[in-house]
Amino acid sequence: MDADALISCGAMTLQFVAEYWRSIEKRPVVANVQPGYLRELLPIEAPEKAESFSSIINDLESTIMPGVTHWHSPNFYAYFPTAVSYPAICADILSGGIACIGFSWIASPACTELEAIVMDWLAKAMGLPEFFLSTGNGGGIIQGTASEATIVALLAARSRIFNEKKAKDPTLTLGRLLDQLVVYCSDQAHSSVDKAALIVGCRLRKIVSDSDCVMHGEQVEAAIAEDRAQGLIPFFLVGTLGTTPTCAFDDLVTVGRVCEKEHIWMHIDAAYAGNAFICPEYQHLLNGIEYAESFDFNPHKWMLVNFDCSAMYLKDRTHFIDAFNVDPLYLKHSFQSSAPDYRHWQIPLGRRFRSLKLWFVFRAFGLDGLRSYIRKHIQLGEYFTKLINKDERFEVVFPAATQLGLICFRLKNSPNELNERLLKALNDDKRIYLVPSMVKQKFILRFAICSWLTEEKHIEFAWNVIDQVATKLLLSK
Repeated sequence: MDADALISCGAMTLQFVAEYWRSIEKRPVVANVQPGYLRELLPIEAPEKAESFSSIINDLESTIMPGVTHWHSPNFYAYFPTAVSYPAICADILSGGIACIGFSWIASPACTELEAIVMDWLAKAMGLPEFFLSTGNGGGIIQGTASEATIVALLAARSRIFNEKKAKDPTLTLGRLLDQLVVYCSDQAHSSVDKAALIVGCRLRKIVSDSDCVMHGEQVEAAIAEDRAQGLIPFFLVGTLGTTPTCAFDDLVTVGRVCEKEHIWMHIDAAYAGNAFICPEYQHLLNGIEYAESFDFNPHKWMLVNFDCSAMYLKDRTHFIDAFNVDPLYLKHSFQSSAPDYRHWQIPLGRRFRSLKLWFVFRAFGLDGLRSYIRKHIQLGEYFTKLINKDERFEVVFPAATQLGLICFRLKNSPNELNERLLKALNDDKRIYLVPSMVKQKFILRFAICSWLTEEKHIEFAWNVIDQVATKLLLSK
């Protein structure tokens, strides 16, 4: 392919994407296929001869699109949002076209420097502590996902505690230490914490949250005391701001004080809710962040930045460099002491030019535009809550979630089995898509505002579908 071919093929691709956006509302929100559908449509071997780009594009609609679940449909209310915008799409094209691998400053100076700058912009917009800025001992890095950020923080914390213990006992081995290390999180924390502890080889203790799904310092402190009495070594805790099931917020102030007193690394997972902290009225939810050693959230969820873009902040980057510093001669350069090499802050070596997406989105929308987008989603959630509250058959549960656009609801005074049947009936109906959660022995339906296309008319449509399906279900009891 030459430059002229790129222009021609690029135009076809952009035309396809544009037409997709125009038609997305008319498409079934969930793919109506069975596992293995695509193998029946594609050849069993790769083509020997080149095919025209137009034929590849033309095959998309008949092969790929039937198996796509449309996360950006205004009828998609499952999981949490995944963001998208035209500026971010264009920035991704540039990232692919420039095609640099920015693992160190010298590998592509602009890739490294833009990342440090836009991450500082974002930290300032959110009101994060100054120790998270790149101008001090900390700094920000774009990871792929919040799950990656959790395991990176856990590995850095393990390195820190190992170095501290080995300084006192030179015979200590990492294997012996691992048998004693304990990680803590709420019983509402994301499953990625379980996976991180499994990969690193540490035992995980889950703290029982209160009736509002909040983890408090008192319970953490008691658990730490029990574990220390058994000769174990508490060293890492994940606090959550905006849990996946109910968007609950752990009590960072009391938990953070315990972590500080007990010399425990506190990592904050704010994957979804963290986006709202660019709005001043939600920054009080960050109270206690001053106790954190690391913090992460996903602009690719709610800030109009395409996946993948997970914003991770470190209080002291030396802990990460100590944990991940593998420095062969072919990667060394003369500017290592004066510029960050992000390869030392992450698990992979290579990294894409992801900061372009943040740069484009910041400039194309401005902070005002991003705040307006988030506030609109929250207002749409409030509108859905009003519709639910008008119907005596339903109840909103864990209402704190509604402050950030997630509504948890169920049929009032009904067994879990009936709510399970309601969800199945809704998803079998195929006009909208929701997912459930089981919280405090209650089966709940989650309604998350996800699409940038969603308007009040779509919320009304979704509510009408829920009303109709519920009426039919209750009549058939």
